[in-house]
This record gives sequence, structure tokens and C-alpha cells, in this order.
Amino acid sequence: MKTSPPTSLRLYLIRHGETEWSLSGRHTSHTDIPLTPNGEHEARELGKQLLDIPFAQVLTSPLKRARQTCQLVGLDKAPEMEPDLQEWDYGDYEGQRSVDILKERPDWNIYRDGCPGGESPAQISARVDRMITRLRQLDSTIALFTHGQIGSVMAARWIGLPVAKAQHFMLSTASLSIFSYDLHHPDVAVIALWNKRS
Repeated sequence: MKTSPPTSLRLYLIRHGETEWSLSGRHTSHTDIPLTPNGEHEARELGKQLLDIPFAQVLTSPLKRARQTCQLVGLDKAPEMEPDLQEWDYGDYEGQRSVDILKERPDWNIYRDGCPGGESPAQISARVDRMITRLRQLDSTIALFTHGQIGSVMAARWIGLPVAKAQHFMLSTASLSIFSYDLHHPDVAVIALWNKRS
């Protein structure tokens, strides 16, 4: 990754609003479901916090729930689809709840074990690192519309932690987090805000 980062780079990480599956705890990667009415309300409320921010670029996961959140927040004028912002591929665990998976695999932890038929921690780390490397070439304020567990991995990797530590960075629906650099130590990546809800 870039060794002398631009100090004015600020990444606004926005998790999509509530869906039926996020509400019920079902793992949702490629299943393309919309926001619930409450999720739409969450997104509109979150948009009020972002009105006066001059974003140079808006990137969104191609999945409907992220694109819909982007639209309802009010940043849908020229968003770019970014496949690397898609949720962790849950493979065989798509649509399942952790509580049910744990009945079969009591010690399962996605951040350590990954998903059968889906992405491993090494694969998700490589995907996120690739995206962070690209973002660190920029010197502006950027909005990123994404998902829960990939967002947690982004937080961990942004500050140099292994994927296993991402389990400590829980993200709520329609939440805002900000990644940047310490003004006094510009080589130090920081999480300036985490999981703020409207």
C-alpha cells in the first residue's frame, strides 16, 4: 500500500439501509433484495448528515440495496459501480442465519473460517486491500456505499489489522463511518468516525 498517503483523503463508508434479510439476520451477499420501507426511511435520514459534504466521487456496490441507499441519501447523480464493494460472498451459507450455522459448526467464525463455496478470509483481504490501494491514490472526499461484513473488513484493513480482527467492528444498517489520516501523523491511518446512525 501507498507509504506517503494524501492527508486530505476522507472515505465516507455508508452501509445500506435495512432489508428483510438484515432484519432477520440472514446472510445476504449476491441475493439482490431491496430495502424495507424502514430501510428507505433510514437512508433518507442518513442523507441529512451528508447534505453539505462536497464529495468528489461516489462509489457504490452494484447490488440493489446499496444503490437504493445511495439514491435515497441523495448522492445518485453520477455514482460509479464498484464490484469490490460487494458483500462477502457467503457461498453455501447464503440466506442462512449465524445461529443456524452454529448448530452445525459451533466454532464457526466467518472472519476466521470464511464460507464453504464462497470467499475465504484470504480472498476477502486481497479484494479489500486491492480496493484500498486504489483509493489511497486519490486525494479527495469519497462516498462508499457498501455492506456490513465487507465494511468491517475495510475498517480492519484500513488500519492494518488482519481480517480476523474485523469481528470487533460491527456495522448497523444505514450507518456512517469515516476513514482518514491523523493530521499530526499523516502516515497513520485512522477511523475518525465509526457506525454513526441518523
